[in-house]
Amino acid sequence: MSVTPEEIEFATDLFSGLGPLTSRKMMGGLCLYSDGTIFAMVHSDHGTMIKGAGAFQDELAAMGLTRWTYQRDNAPKPTAMPYWILPESALDDPEEACDLARRALAHL
Repeated sequence: MSVTPEEIEFATDLFSGLGPLTSRKMMGGLCLYSDGTIFAMVHSDHGTMIKGAGAFQDELAAMGLTRWTYQRDNAPKPTAMPYWILPESALDDPEEACDLARRALAHL
């Protein structure tokens, strides 16, 4: 299933406080970029996710956010991707979402 135009519009509006954004379809979703750096992803199955790198991964985990994982065929355990599902509060608050995005960008 692909990301809908409505999901794309929602995410780009949510992060519009970052300034001009670009996007690229990949990984079964749409990746969002600020100044050429990926910071978030919109996925049809998991919604809007923020990218975590370095120490920011620990912060996202400490916030209790869910990390995107998937099961590969014949793999003994799920594969973890560097994306965490945004909390409901950030989906309703562009300032909170942009704050998370800025923090993600600072660690990339």
